[in-house]
Amino acid sequence: MARLTNDPSHFADEVTEGFVAAHADRVRRVPGGVVRTQPLARGRVAVVIGGGSGHYPAFAGLVGPGLAAGAVMGNVFASPSAQQVRSVARAADRGAGVLLGYGNYAGDVLHFTEGAERLEADGVQVLSLAVTDDISSAPAQRAGDRRGVAGDVIVFKIAGAAAEAGLDLAGVHRVAAAANDRTRTFGVALSGCTLPGAEQPLFTVPAGRMGLGMGIHGEPSVGESDVPTADGLADLLVERVLTELPTDVDAPSGQRAAVLLNGLGGIGHEELFLLYRRVAQRLAEADVTVVDPEVGALVTSFDMQGVSLTLTWLDEELEGYWCAPADSPAFRRGRLSAARSGGVDDSSQDGDSLTVDLEGEAASALPAASAGSRALAEVVAGVLARVSDLIDAHAEELGRIDAVAGDGDHGIGMQRGTRAAAAAAAEVAGRGAGAGTLLQVAGEAWADKAGGTSGALWGAMLREVGRTFGDQDVPDAQVSADGAAAAAAAVHRRGGAVVGDKTMVDALAPFVETLQGAVADGSALPDALAQAARAAQRGADGTADLLPVRGRAKTHGERAVGTRDAGAVSLALIAGLVATWA
Repeated sequence: MARLTNDPSHFADEVTEGFVAAHADRVRRVPGGVVRTQPLARGRVAVVIGGGSGHYPAFAGLVGPGLAAGAVMGNVFASPSAQQVRSVARAADRGAGVLLGYGNYAGDVLHFTEGAERLEADGVQVLSLAVTDDISSAPAQRAGDRRGVAGDVIVFKIAGAAAEAGLDLAGVHRVAAAANDRTRTFGVALSGCTLPGAEQPLFTVPAGRMGLGMGIHGEPSVGESDVPTADGLADLLVERVLTELPTDVDAPSGQRAAVLLNGLGGIGHEELFLLYRRVAQRLAEADVTVVDPEVGALVTSFDMQGVSLTLTWLDEELEGYWCAPADSPAFRRGRLSAARSGGVDDSSQDGDSLTVDLEGEAASALPAASAGSRALAEVVAGVLARVSDLIDAHAEELGRIDAVAGDGDHGIGMQRGTRAAAAAAAEVAGRGAGAGTLLQVAGEAWADKAGGTSGALWGAMLREVGRTFGDQDVPDAQVSADGAAAAAAAVHRRGGAVVGDKTMVDALAPFVETLQGAVADGSALPDALAQAARAAQRGADGTADLLPVRGRAKTHGERAVGTRDAGAVSLALIAGLVATWA
């Protein structure tokens, strides 16, 4: 289908610009996302939510009194970076701490966790909650592995109301966690979605069929069935959600529940109301009392024709927060008194000081470096430019591979990351940076602009190599091998993957092992890197036979067997280029 866009790489930024222009009375832009135009009263907990773009109204549309204080906005279908998390949270914080809320996806967990660590280093109190409501993505005994889908809205709404009521940070987290534990979602997709600038849909569903349990990024379904009537689909949704109750709910009969019938973007309002007619009937038959239902598109996936049903089983406390007033661009309920809707509008002062602070960090004086390290930095900057060109040439293929069992954004994410790293490297090389500093700056830029799992991991790798190299000595073969080992250790710390999990580690681990062995045997660095690159390529090729164990598609990865892992392929490509440079 036709889609309005300019440069697809600027899509998320331009959407944010337009959103803020349309809702300037409600939100203002800060680096990394948006916060309320009129900030929280001082002493209130700031609920800061976030995730990738492409899901509006999630997440920016949920910023406002009674809901979130800010939203961190990543690129299309990619988690925001740790720096974005830090930036938005610092702008939203009013002295009582920050609750970070996000969906349970690998990239979001990596970046929000690192963002929380940076905030704590800044002296900001932080607690985090990853929403896990999608019952199709893992069995009940592994509920902590589940994805966060439309249940995000209910959990964030309850958390925002608890913050508005004046609970402290621990109290807001307790309430949000309770809501998450009592939230269940099941969804279906009747069609795929098309990313901005893409000529083909991210995935397809056969005509007359629907994917059961399809994820909001195109993650594979748990099965397919014929498309039923509207009543038949409503029956399916209710039956699936009622099959699993929270541990403290014995039976649906006599229970009260918040209900969200969510459209994924390509389903019209009339169709949703048609479905909800039968959903309401079935819940009444089960003796479930529906409390303030929501019917509409609140967590979307571009033009995906799909729908999900969410139930949150309420107790008295949760019901009070669910029904409490809220006022955001996309979610409004009741009327908030002026006294509770915010504090004195000192947003300009807070926002300006934040922007100066963060930009000042980026432009701070560079550490002193030796002539040899500065010369090496210029070479490394050139290599990063070639890496960016290499990824540009392979981005479409990397996306196609990733779409087999993932969300198809790996090529786009690698493009954003490598371009940002190359630009940052060129800038600091021109200012006389040493090799270590250049690699750390490039790693930070890669992580910040790419987002997603790959952004977090490549950013960490470059930073570790930079720390190992330093800015004084020109690294020899042993120091280079040590840097590669430090990079691999950083990947394992953050992602936890091991060889055989069908991730980039399947190429990274043999690269590092071979490089270390060749250096130990006395090989010169060029020869050692060439051997290591060949090992990385073999590792990447071998992922075709593996079943995913980690990452977004780990629960439905059977369809990935026969296709190489995109992260391993991109690492092998870059390893091959680095070997030719040496």
